[in-house]
Amino acid sequence: MNGAIGVPPTVCFLCTGNAARSVMARAMFADRAPGYRSVGAGTLVIEGLPMSNRTRNAMAGLGVADPDHRSSQFGADHAGADLVVAMEPGHVAWIRRHHPEVADRTATLPRLVRDLPPEGPLEERLASLGLATVEIGEWEEVVDPASGEQADFDACAATLDDLVATLVDLLGPAC
Repeated sequence: MNGAIGVPPTVCFLCTGNAARSVMARAMFADRAPGYRSVGAGTLVIEGLPMSNRTRNAMAGLGVADPDHRSSQFGADHAGADLVVAMEPGHVAWIRRHHPEVADRTATLPRLVRDLPPEGPLEERLASLGLATVEIGEWEEVVDPASGEQADFDACAATLDDLVATLVDLLGPAC
């Protein structure tokens, strides 16, 4: 974890291919939470690919862009994040298997929006959730628009827009 004085907290957005959900959520978060550092990664990635046109169009519809995005596999560079925001239960399970040292800082976006206490140091708020062992539910999935039509990507972007706005409010200003 960062936690060092003067170093902005890092939030890593995690999906499968780092091509749609995590890309959109990271860009939305970066736009709204300037005191934080945001990165994106995936659990099963072909490194260095740009986002799809459907992802780009969905983001543009909300006034968000990330023209320099390239897909990145979650690894040691991401494991130091203060918070890992997963897009579905399978991503949390993947972190628990492959990066157990990060499990206590990893949760789905829907769970964070529902359960994250709004006050106190982030590390303490995350610890209060017992994230390394909490049972993950199917309700926690942000539906993957992959292989869908533009309308599916737009719907995903709209869902993420609401969830990310709530997360930013809950996290509050970076200290």
